Amino acid sequence: MRIATLCGMGFGTSMMLKLSVEDILEEEGIKAKVESWDLGSHKGQQADIIVAPDDMERHLKDSESKVVLISRLTDEEEIKEKLMKVIREMED
Repeated sequence: MRIATLCGMGFGTSMMLKLSVEDILEEEGIKAKVESWDLGSHKGQQADIIVAPDDMERHLKDSESKVVLISRLTDEEEIKEKLMKVIREMED
C-alpha cells in the first residue's frame, strides 16, 4: 500500500501528516510506504490513499486515489479515525 500526504508546498503540513500517518500505521501493525508530496507533483504520482488538509478537496476531486481530508491537522484521533475507515474499506 502506498499512502501520500499532501500540502501546497510539500514541506510543513505534508511532513506533519506523514509522521502522524506513520505512527498510526505502526500502532495498527499495518505496513505501507508513506510519502509526502506537494500539490504540483501529486498528479504525476500514484498512491492508494492521499491524506490532505480539507482545503485541498477541490484539487483532489478527480483523483483515482482514496482521499482522506483532515480538518484539524494536529488531531491525531481525527486522522486515525478517517484513515483507518478508508483502509478497512479497501480490505473488504
